[in-house]
Amino acid sequence: MELERALQFAATRRNALLTTLMADGRPQQSVVFYLIDGDRFTISVTNSRVKTRNLRRDPRAALFIAGDDPFVWASFGGTVELSEVARHSHDEVADRLVEYYRRAVGEHEDWSAYRAAMVDEGRLIATFVATSATGMLRD
Repeated sequence: MELERALQFAATRRNALLTTLMADGRPQQSVVFYLIDGDRFTISVTNSRVKTRNLRRDPRAALFIAGDDPFVWASFGGTVELSEVARHSHDEVADRLVEYYRRAVGEHEDWSAYRAAMVDEGRLIATFVATSATGMLRD
């Protein structure tokens, strides 16, 4: 499948299944919410989660995006770049997480509380960079 066509499909969705690799090679999957810019998918993750530990060890991943019809889907192969963990409510990572939320949801009722929660939860930004695609899309 042509990568550009699959990216156009992904731009119409927001949820995906992220597959990472465990240390023994078994796949580990997580449902994620994403924002897309070109071939880059931005995902908010937590530092303590298995997927994050897997990606620190091996950045290879796959992102599966389902359509409304079970026979419409796209799957991307690529790698993930991880930001630093948000350590302070006004550091660069917290600012990126605010921008992520704004683009995904809109304005928050209490940005100070949101920023504090991002630090408390050990949040960071995972950027999945798509390098290939497979799937079944309808014209």
